[in-house]
Amino acid sequence: MLSISEHPSKEPQLKRPKSPDPLNSFNSLLQLIHHPRTCLLFAILALQVMLLFTLRSLPFSRQHFSPPNSPKPEPLLVPEPEDRCGSGRVFVYDLPKTLNQEILQNCDDLNPWSSRCKALANEGLGQQATGIAGVVPENLAPAWYWTDQFVSEVIFHNRILNHKCRVMEPESATAFYIPFYAGLAVGKYLWSNSSTAQDRDRHCEMMLRWVQDQPYYKRSEGWDHFITMGRITWDFRRSNDQDWGSRCIYLPGMRNITRLLIERNPWDYFDVGVPYPTGFHPRSDSDVAEWQSFVRTRNRTKLFCFAGAKRGAIKNDFRGLLLSHCQSESESCRVVDCAGTKCSNGTSAILETFLDSDFCLQPRGDSFTRRSIFDCMVAGSIPVFFWKRTAYIQYEWFLPGEPESYSVYIDRNAVTNGTSIKNVLQGFSREEVEKMRGKVIDYIPKFLYAKPQEGLESVKDAFDIALEGVMRRFKEHGEWGFRWK
Repeated sequence: MLSISEHPSKEPQLKRPKSPDPLNSFNSLLQLIHHPRTCLLFAILALQVMLLFTLRSLPFSRQHFSPPNSPKPEPLLVPEPEDRCGSGRVFVYDLPKTLNQEILQNCDDLNPWSSRCKALANEGLGQQATGIAGVVPENLAPAWYWTDQFVSEVIFHNRILNHKCRVMEPESATAFYIPFYAGLAVGKYLWSNSSTAQDRDRHCEMMLRWVQDQPYYKRSEGWDHFITMGRITWDFRRSNDQDWGSRCIYLPGMRNITRLLIERNPWDYFDVGVPYPTGFHPRSDSDVAEWQSFVRTRNRTKLFCFAGAKRGAIKNDFRGLLLSHCQSESESCRVVDCAGTKCSNGTSAILETFLDSDFCLQPRGDSFTRRSIFDCMVAGSIPVFFWKRTAYIQYEWFLPGEPESYSVYIDRNAVTNGTSIKNVLQGFSREEVEKMRGKVIDYIPKFLYAKPQEGLESVKDAFDIALEGVMRRFKEHGEWGFRWK
């Protein structure tokens, strides 16, 4: 055990350093200055200062002598090329020629009355329009054709073969196009007294047998497949052998295939309405812009017009009523009586009538829709509808969302009971008319099928809108995560 002393030791005393002697400090500094190492250090510093001033006076760019710690300039970012096929790529089946090319080659036999060869010329655009000198601008006349209303399947096939997003390898495709000329194939038998139900179904049955044997159809059960059918949907919906048309849409294997038709069944998801082909097929963006300017500034001398013919076999024929109504209002309405076939596929008289009128009357045709709707709007005339199914629930991808922004609806029963169409149309102010016409003209590109098989430079036409819509719905199929078989 350590003992603790009674008297603790004293703390050691720290010695303070002596204050420096000023004289000694000065002598030390002189010794330091004259030291050889110090002289060498001063010489090096002086040399660096001189070098710095010399370099600053030379005519070099500052960026070559930026301080070592200055931030480096950001590298230039070169944008990656835009994926022009971001919405998807399409593979076109090489069908047996019996289902498309041979049908065209036999164009003399496609209906019982006359040859269809002229109507199918020029890749489906038909014959060059004649008799339109003075009706359309001279430099746009070559863009006009007398195009048949039932040739969309030929137009679509030619366009899609040349599309920038067509692929030759099916494994890289997101959509599969079936280039079957369903409308032309069945049209041969629709008015023949000797044709049978089997005749009308034969080509479609052949197509489906072939397509169903393809691995990519088997993979999806047709959910990523689409087809253009160049007639109205009702020509392919025969319920029994005695009825009109083929039963192509009802055949096994057709259920999940998206169908582009000039008139759809509004209650069938797989039917998509696309515009009827019209006579104007622009060659360039400038053709479209010039035509829009032309119809926008056109001097229109009539309030409304009607181009059509009576249907004497139909009881209470509404088209006959409109024809009579228009004839009785000749100061305000211009009529083109299309009795017979003189208005088939358009005439200069119809085109000029639409160009000269603020409004054009558009009743239902032989079905709920008619090609005249698009002839009218391409001419910058405002359509007047009497059935909502004539347009409003047919062409959602192509027409404005608000029907009243581009058209007038008058209930047909009101007209039958004496409502004056003239009075209704006169009720719109000049400002309202111009606003509606402006909307129609803005949408004209969506109603057109361009002449170049590659499409226009930047303007999207009806074909472009349709293909984008198909790609969009195929993408939605995957997002929804369900499919029926």
